Amino acid sequence: MAREEAERLNRLVGNLLDMTRIEAGALRATAEPCDIQEVISAALDRLGSRLDRRPVTVEAPSLLAPMDFVLMAQVLTNLLDNALKYSQPGSPIDVQARVTDGMMEISVLDRGLGVPKEDLGRIFDKFYRVQRPGGTSGTGLGLAICKGIVEAHRGRIWAQNRPGGGTIVTVALPCEPAGAPGSETA
Repeated sequence: MAREEAERLNRLVGNLLDMTRIEAGALRATAEPCDIQEVISAALDRLGSRLDRRPVTVEAPSLLAPMDFVLMAQVLTNLLDNALKYSQPGSPIDVQARVTDGMMEISVLDRGLGVPKEDLGRIFDKFYRVQRPGGTSGTGLGLAICKGIVEAHRGRIWAQNRPGGGTIVTVALPCEPAGAPGSETA
């Protein structure tokens, strides 16, 4: 129990530091060609045992796209963590990636309650949390951090309700780098 609380505290401090860097404009995404399958695998590995007994389906081509590997793995980790928190134990989580109109789209889909329509536009705001019966732990920083990282990649992020119940959060990143490989974007 002490280890779990230490890990939770470590995530909280990390989120606060990340949000401070984003707000200060100090977050830099170094776009290098990364295989999207490897980024997804890294995010799944970070969650480790928290994914036990949870079916996760990944549909992603082996495709190189310009992104900061570490930062995008963090985005996917946060999105998967939200899917775990806001859906029933044992329910499936899907991760899908595809290229559409010159953008790499990565979606995390769950089978939870979904997001009330009036909250869809606000869930990426700092400290905003959808209120649920029984309460879900968290600070409301995870999706705000995701938004900051995605915007540092010149991309966008949005959420929608999934037909049949649940939430879909999609990240869209440009497939073409801003400059030469290894260039930095603010």
